[in-house]
Amino acid sequence: MTLSMYSEAQNWSAPQPQGPISAEITLPGSKSLTNRELVLSALASASTTLYDPLISRDSELMMAALQQLGARFDRFENHIVVHPMPAALSADTGQELTIDCGLAGTVMRFVPPLAGLFHGEVKFDGDEAAKKRPMATTIHSLRDLGVEVHDFGSGRLPFTVSGSGAILGGELQIDASESSQFVSGLLLAAPRFVHGLTLTHIGEHLPSMPHIEMTLDCLRKRGVDAKQIGPAQWRVEPGGIRGGEVQIEPDLSNAGPFLAAAMVAGGTVTIKHWPAVTTQVGNEFDGILQQMGANVTRDERGLTVTGNGTVNGIDIDLSIGGELAPVVAALAALADGPSVLSGIAHLRGHETDRLSALAAEINRIGGNCTETDDGLAITPAGNLTGGLWHSYEDHRMATAGAIVGLRVADITVENIGCTSKTMPNFVGLWNQMLGLQS
Repeated sequence: MTLSMYSEAQNWSAPQPQGPISAEITLPGSKSLTNRELVLSALASASTTLYDPLISRDSELMMAALQQLGARFDRFENHIVVHPMPAALSADTGQELTIDCGLAGTVMRFVPPLAGLFHGEVKFDGDEAAKKRPMATTIHSLRDLGVEVHDFGSGRLPFTVSGSGAILGGELQIDASESSQFVSGLLLAAPRFVHGLTLTHIGEHLPSMPHIEMTLDCLRKRGVDAKQIGPAQWRVEPGGIRGGEVQIEPDLSNAGPFLAAAMVAGGTVTIKHWPAVTTQVGNEFDGILQQMGANVTRDERGLTVTGNGTVNGIDIDLSIGGELAPVVAALAALADGPSVLSGIAHLRGHETDRLSALAAEINRIGGNCTETDDGLAITPAGNLTGGLWHSYEDHRMATAGAIVGLRVADITVENIGCTSKTMPNFVGLWNQMLGLQS
């Protein structure tokens, strides 16, 4: 299992199809599931074997972080064996550990609660872009749980967690309006809190609820008593976390660009091994793409999208899964009618300000995209032109550029290497879909 990627500075000429597409794609494992299961495996009472996990920059950063805290990993061709952290976690006297979060929201939001269970100081740092991402909710929630956190008043990276070896838990209120990851990070660690955790979200808006259900589902499958007890309230009982064997589903959010390609270029794309039942938000592409004009079928092979080159505009609330927005926005820029994407104000705090970035890049090539309070309004333009599509170090911005490049000639995607965050072989898979040599 190796991690390959294009260089961080490499630009890429987005290829155009030579005719209708006919492709079957096998995607790597889900980033969201891989990193949740890595955390639970590190906290488990016995070793865990993860089959078909994602090997990408985000998962490598997560494994490096957990290894710093005492977990061990044995790597094989299609699986990883995770040996959990010791029950008593402590650093060498006087040693401060440093965890590199890169640009991975799951690392910067999931691992600090584990550091609170560690006896010693753990510093969290990351890429320059990561230092702009909101972290105050994680910092304040740990302080409310009695963990000492030093952030110099910034509410962002870098910060240091000074753990005492235990977290009492109990009841906690937070405002997770900026990211559901704040909720998931606390719930994942909560079985190891002395009194478990009753967690209440007190903000008006909570994005990406399916990701919280995914977290609860992962916990329950490990034998943890974890449930939603109110509209924005959850309870995790203290107790052991089972090891064993876990199969990681393919990443359905990463399926989006490939499914969109069938609509833009015409033809069919099948994502193999699409799960019949899943908590992944990428499953919503089924209904979304049908609204935009695709024909979608499911069978024993997987999920298949068939398109004829026509894309309908859409008026949609994407609060259920903002990570789908770049694919929908790219399609909307090529649609035959106007689109309004709402419920995604929180995307301003993702890898980049995705609303500003999408508007800038669509307008840069001659489109008409306007930011709203909580989303984007996109009016199709018939004179889109090629040019440099900036990726902003954001994997989903890069793949959105690839979608646009199927229709608009001479699109060059900046820094295609940033797709290694969740899909190291994106270019190879894209070329495979188009029948090109990698």
